[in-house]
Order: sequence, then structure tokens, then C-alpha cells
Amino acid sequence: MFLNTASPRRSFSVPININLQGARRRQTRGADGRGGQRARTLLVSSVGEDRAILLGFTMMAFSVLMLFVVGITTVKPYVNSNWMEEASCVLLQTDILEEWVDCRAVSSVPCLRVTVNLTASNQRAFLHFDEESVLLAPECFYIPKCQMDRTELQDEVLKVKNNLDTHLGSTSSCFADFARHPGDVILSRKYTLRKTLFALLWPGMMLGGGALLVGLVKLTQCLAHLSSEICNETAGCRLTSKYTQDKLYKLMRRSSVQSPT
Repeated sequence: MFLNTASPRRSFSVPININLQGARRRQTRGADGRGGQRARTLLVSSVGEDRAILLGFTMMAFSVLMLFVVGITTVKPYVNSNWMEEASCVLLQTDILEEWVDCRAVSSVPCLRVTVNLTASNQRAFLHFDEESVLLAPECFYIPKCQMDRTELQDEVLKVKNNLDTHLGSTSSCFADFARHPGDVILSRKYTLRKTLFALLWPGMMLGGGALLVGLVKLTQCLAHLSSEICNETAGCRLTSKYTQDKLYKLMRRSSVQSPT
């Protein structure tokens, strides 16, 4: 009677212990494998994130350099330009000056002078092509490129003069700066608001793209950190529940072994 009650319980408890130990070993191996794979994933992601951040800061550095260059070459001349007053000009006369002007201290070139009449004030002024030509040649509307052949220079200026002579007496719009240059007007403005904004577009887009890239990487890192904390808390809860279940199972097994048949 004693053998019939004790032997089945002993033969039943040994496989249970073996199965529990094997399950714990498999869980430990699975956890180690998942931990190693997670570590490799974090390493690869960290390298990619570092490269993305480096790319973002590089884009921002180049955009700042481009903004500096554009600011000197385009924004500053537009801000300092006072050729804002639009007027109506009547083409009166075109002349080729006998005295040639100096061209970059290399040679001399002929100067085409154009005289117009301002309809609003009935005042004569010299017409220039843009703001820079006013500073380069105060009396010249057009000067050819610096070349050594005098015949080609004369022919080129003569062609422009003949073309303008066909428009004598015609009226066109021009821009004046009566405060700084009362006797000069320009035909077109080189530095306008549209050109300035277009020049600032590409550096601004590069700066915004670099900042957006860095911000997205930082946001991804923050979300990954929060996700890892949540996973750690969930894993701790699971381990606690398993430990509690094991203790309950051991107590139940002991009570079943010690209970009389």
C-alpha cells in the first residue's frame, strides 16, 4: 500500500523538475540571443544616426556659408540701392565720345553716351544700363569688352548706336535716384526683390533640410529610448509573474506530496 502511493508521486515529480529546468535553460538562451540581436541592432542604428546627424550639420554649415556669400553679393547691394523711383524717359540723343575710357588698366574702349529727357520734370539725364554701369562709367550707357583690336571695338559700339537711333523719340520706363545721382537714370535694375529672394531660396532650403534631418534623428532617438524603457518595465513584470507562478507551483506540489492518500 505504501509502495503504491509513494512510487507514482516520485516518478511523477522527477520529469516535472527536468522539464522545468529545461524550460528555464531555453528561456535563458532565448533571452541571451534576443539580447545579442538587440545589441547588434542598436549598434547599427547608432552608426546610421550618427551619419545622419553629421550630414545634417554639414548641410547647415554649407548653407550658412552660402547665405554669407549671397548676403554680400546680392542682399547688401539690394538694401543699399536707392534706384526706386520709376520715371518716364524719352530718348533724345546718342553719341560716341572721342575720348576713350580706361578698361581695367589694360586697354581703352569707346564710350556710348545716351541722353534722355524725364517727362515729369522736363530734365535731361544720362541713361545707363544698370546700377553697376553708373559706378564704372559715369557718362557711358554701353562700353564693349576689353579687347586689343580697336576696329572691332568701334564696330561693336557703332552697331549699338545705330540700333538706338531707330528708337529716338520713343518713351520707355526708367529708374532714378535723385538724392545721390540727380543727373543719371538706369534702364533696368540689376538687384530686385525677386532676384534677392530667389538667391536666398536654395541656401534657406538647405538650412531647413539640415535642421529637419537632425530634428528627425533626435526625435527617433527619443522615441527609441521611451520604447526601450517601456519594454524593460514590461519584461520586469513578466519575470515577476513567472517567479510568482513557480513559487505557487512548488507550494502546491509540496502540499500534494505531503498530503495523506
